[in-house]
Parts: sequence; C-alpha cells; structure tokens
Amino acid sequence: MRLALAWSSVEQWQSPALAVLCRSTEVRRRHASALLPACRDLTAMERHDLKCLAYALAILDDEPLVVLHRPTRTGFEVRIGGIGDNFQLHTLLAHVLVGGGHLPGTPPSTESVRLAMDPEPAQGHTGAVATGAFELLAPDGERIWNEGLPDDIPVVEGHRLLVLDEPMYPRSWNADRFFPMLPATAELTRVMSADEVQTWFAYTCWTS
Repeated sequence: MRLALAWSSVEQWQSPALAVLCRSTEVRRRHASALLPACRDLTAMERHDLKCLAYALAILDDEPLVVLHRPTRTGFEVRIGGIGDNFQLHTLLAHVLVGGGHLPGTPPSTESVRLAMDPEPAQGHTGAVATGAFELLAPDGERIWNEGLPDDIPVVEGHRLLVLDEPMYPRSWNADRFFPMLPATAELTRVMSADEVQTWFAYTCWTS
C-alpha cells in the first residue's frame, strides 16, 4: 500500500521539492546522487513527468569547465554554478568569453545576461531574446544540445571538457532562465597557455 501511494503521489512532491532545491546548494549536493538516478528511472518509464525535478537535481555547483574554442585554438577555465540548462550556459559563456574580449563575435545583450544571473527573478515573461554565439560540442564532436544540461558535458581527466565551434546556423531563444528562483554564476578563472590548449585538444577529435 505504501508503495502504491508513493507511486501515485510522486508528481505532487515535485513542486515543494523544487522550491527547496532551488534555494539550497547544500540540499542539492546532499541528495542529488541518491535521488537523480531514481528520478531518471521514473521518467524513462513515461508514467510521470519529472523533468523539472531531474533538471534541478542535475544542477552543477562550483563546477570547473575546460572550454576550448576550436576556430582560434584557445582555451579557458570557467567555473559555473546554478545553471538550469544549456541555453543559460550558452548565454553566460558568450558573456564571459565574447563579452570579455577573449573571443570574436557579438556578446549577448545586457538584459539576457541579467536574466541568467540576477538574484532577483524576472516577473513574468520578459520577451528578451538571446542569440547563439557558438556550437556546443563534446570532445568526440557530438553536439551538446542547448535543450540539455551542463551535466551532459563529458568528464575528461577529472574535468568537464566542452568544445566551442562556429554556429552551424543562426539560432535564438527566450532569455528567461529555466528556474526563475535560481540565479547562476559563470566566472572565467584562467586563460590557458598554448601548450595547455594543445594538451587538451589531444583528448578531442580535433587533435590538429
């Protein structure tokens, strides 16, 4: 009986769980490893819609990324936290790397960056639009979809390794963040030397 009640009521617990997870990094870290696999197993059964809960449990906090830019053969260490999906990650990488003058291109608008990072959530739909600056790729050349999560980025030698390339086609998206109550961070911690970049590219399909 208890299992049957749990099965039938699991979606009712999603909203209160999200309220806690989006306000506490400590809670996310403490419970994600145990709850995320179970949440994904339930979602795979296609009987419960737990997408939001799975996304919240998969949020990375204080996570270092190695980011390689294939056209310029440059590399960066970026530390991220609180990012709900790869649309938001894309916007913030463009803000840090293009807006910071490290890569060519057009930086995202001030409003789209504010919506991604601001501790105060926007009230309702803002209509602000973010424009794609890159193609997000895994080290093997497979696309990292904007609809996915930073957690999708493969781990190589203990670091998540993301490759940026020229966008295959123009794309834009609504700049509102997936979790309105959860502000994000993205900080450039270091620009890599040419030798370091070459070493990291050796782990990708673009070795030369």
